[in-house]
Amino acid sequence: MELLVFGHGGARVLVFPTRQGRFFDYENWGLTAALRDQIQNGQIQLFCVDSLDSESLYGWEKHPKDRIARHKEYETYILQEVVPFTAWKNPNSELVAHGCSIGAYHAVNISFRNPGLFRRVIALSGRYDLTRPVGPFPDLFCGHYDTDIYFHTPNHFLPNLSDSAIIESLRQMRIALAVGEADPFGDSNRELSQSLWDKGVWHSLDIWDGRAHCAKYWRQMVPKYFQA
Repeated sequence: MELLVFGHGGARVLVFPTRQGRFFDYENWGLTAALRDQIQNGQIQLFCVDSLDSESLYGWEKHPKDRIARHKEYETYILQEVVPFTAWKNPNSELVAHGCSIGAYHAVNISFRNPGLFRRVIALSGRYDLTRPVGPFPDLFCGHYDTDIYFHTPNHFLPNLSDSAIIESLRQMRIALAVGEADPFGDSNRELSQSLWDKGVWHSLDIWDGRAHCAKYWRQMVPKYFQA
């Protein structure tokens, strides 16, 4: 697995790529350049990780049970290899999960499942229920549903969360969600936001004009959400 590192200090930011994307997309789309000041000032250090979506969430040739199993292996890689690597490179205690589109799903899913580890999440144009078909976007598990899928679907596990320690850890996180008004996944964001409010978890949900689901808009968003 490959990754790219930008910056020399500050909060450690795990950047997840978009659907079936690569670790170099964030730079190629101008998002790293949009954060040049924050990176050069030592406010943030980006760790742009690679994706296994083609083998997991979008591995259509596999049974859905095998897809979610591969996704779990990816999460293990992030938690047991990438996160320790970031701490080795940078002792800053603030760990941030960030991504756009399906990268936002990865960021929210892993941070909400490990709120004591992550201090902040910035999720742009995300989809938080992969089991619900929306317009041309299918149920990624083709009607299959099991416990693993439940615990990797934020809009499913969050409403039922009752562990007071986990909820309190979520309340300590800085959570920023953003989605376009015409984005097909707008309702997914609103449902996630309502579940957070129901648990007493403060956060922001910004609705941008239009669909706002492409790099042109994300370049405008990231400087705003990475302000100190």
